[in-house]
Amino acid sequence: MSRLALLTGASGFIAKHVAARLLGAGWRLRATVRSAARAEEVRTALGGVADTATLQANLDFVELDLTRDENWDRALAGADALVHTASPFPLSQPEDEDALIRPAVDGTRRALRAARDAGVERVVLTSSLAAVMHCALPDGRQAYDARDWTDPAHPRATAYDRSKTLAERAAWDFVVTEAPLMLLTAINPGLVLGPLLDDRFGSSVSVVQRLMSGKDPMQPDFGLPVVDVRDVAEMHLQALERPGTAGQRYLASAGSLRFGEMARILRDAHPDRGITPRRAPNLLMRLVALWDRDVRSILPSLGFMPQVSASATEADMGIAFIRPEDALRATADDLLRRRLL
Repeated sequence: MSRLALLTGASGFIAKHVAARLLGAGWRLRATVRSAARAEEVRTALGGVADTATLQANLDFVELDLTRDENWDRALAGADALVHTASPFPLSQPEDEDALIRPAVDGTRRALRAARDAGVERVVLTSSLAAVMHCALPDGRQAYDARDWTDPAHPRATAYDRSKTLAERAAWDFVVTEAPLMLLTAINPGLVLGPLLDDRFGSSVSVVQRLMSGKDPMQPDFGLPVVDVRDVAEMHLQALERPGTAGQRYLASAGSLRFGEMARILRDAHPDRGITPRRAPNLLMRLVALWDRDVRSILPSLGFMPQVSASATEADMGIAFIRPEDALRATADDLLRRRLL
């Protein structure tokens, strides 16, 4: 009989691709959603990449709230693994950062505690490069790797960065102190782009949607590591199926792109969209930040162009990353195809 994984946050952009990849590899899935309506959304999205018989035989749902203890025992009954993807990713920073941090940290602890109590030892956690790259690199090292951890007090660290850092720290601490038999692997993606499975998507795709709108006359001077969602889904599968990945963090980045570079790539592919790759002077950004809270939150990142080493991911998981430019174009093409612009 095929193995069963509990997938949390199944309606998320990454989670839908993870579900598609696991089902394609023969796993059975129990997916958590907050309402029956979201279950139908996920089933419909997966209907585009999996046949009806597979979905009927290998996919079921359980309603679950990460902030509550109810239903975790039923969700994990008979499961061989937990894939915990659920975590908020806002496009703008909340006024009360605890509203973002507390659910991420408490939800991760609750999920791992329930897995331990159910006897589920294999866990894959979707973390983020936000938990890695806001710290000072040692002298002589140019790229972040799995040894690095974001300092929550670092000037670049936003509430989201702190939420991902503290949640992942909580997971590793839980394994050490409360579940020594648990086999945990963390997946740390950068800006996740790539094709859409339906018309619902998160903040990462919204970045491309905004660029494609052509409404910004200039682009901020900083960059982000980019990875295709198909590669992120493959990493989750490889983490489950390769025992040697347990106890490790794996970074997901195909390379970094500045916002101006993203705008240029999209302008060249879609010259009719009015996209402007011109760099916004930092002084102008600081002036705009006086009344725009969202701009204010990125000021510490101006000039930041992180480089990330994913060589361990390539070696241990056999991943050949899709180029960031191709992931970006795939996102834009799907937004246009689905008339979401």
